[in-house]
Amino acid sequence: MAFRDVGWVWEGLAFDPGVQPTIYGLGEGMTYFGVERAHFMFHPNNEITLAKLSHAREIVCDITKMKWAEMRDAETGRFGFRHWGDHGIETQIEEAEKLSRLSLQFPNVTAGYIDDPDRMVNYQSEHPTYYADISAALRSANPALQWWALVFSHQLGEDHWQPFLPYMDVANLWVWEWENIPHLEEYVELCHKTLPGKAIVVGSFIRDYDKRAPVPLEMMQMQYETMFELWEEERIAGYSILGAALIDQHPQQAEFIRSFIGGH
Repeated sequence: MAFRDVGWVWEGLAFDPGVQPTIYGLGEGMTYFGVERAHFMFHPNNEITLAKLSHAREIVCDITKMKWAEMRDAETGRFGFRHWGDHGIETQIEEAEKLSRLSLQFPNVTAGYIDDPDRMVNYQSEHPTYYADISAALRSANPALQWWALVFSHQLGEDHWQPFLPYMDVANLWVWEWENIPHLEEYVELCHKTLPGKAIVVGSFIRDYDKRAPVPLEMMQMQYETMFELWEEERIAGYSILGAALIDQHPQQAEFIRSFIGGH
């Protein structure tokens, strides 16, 4: 098995401050980076979208849906669109049940994902059956479907993860500030302690969203060298690149990742 075989890429058109619409379409991030697994975000989970990703070996699908709203410029009269998050519990349960059914038709759909850890923890504190309800919905038609959790390194060690342990399968670990990338190995060890027995897939940012700038190449190199060593030592299960929508925005960073994967 090569490093490329454990790589995932976020697929879908994302709108973020300072980021222009990408020329890369759904599924083209996998082709660019040379990986075969997709983290499907920002669009509906349905037969059309999943059929477009039929060539993926595996797909993880978001169930905290980003939806589109039309906008009109008052001065010019022209129209555009913006993203908004439909993160309510009822929507998550509905999406989880739908994804479970779709996974029978598209067996490469192997997991659901909630892209909002703070809201998830708050929901559980307000509704003690939240984790159990989402888990039941996600596995209602396909008991084998997994649940991936977004985990930031600064959240590790907190007690609020304990109620989630019976339901989650994979920790998708992200370091929000690139200045902390030198501590990645420490974060992975803390993640194993905080979420014992859970597989870890480390997230790889191309863009620093706070600074509205690309991640420095020297920090990216450090992260990929560390991830490769951790994977060789079987301390992580893989990595996840965010994402296809940034390939043409930050081409140097994207090319570095592609070259690293191709050489390992």
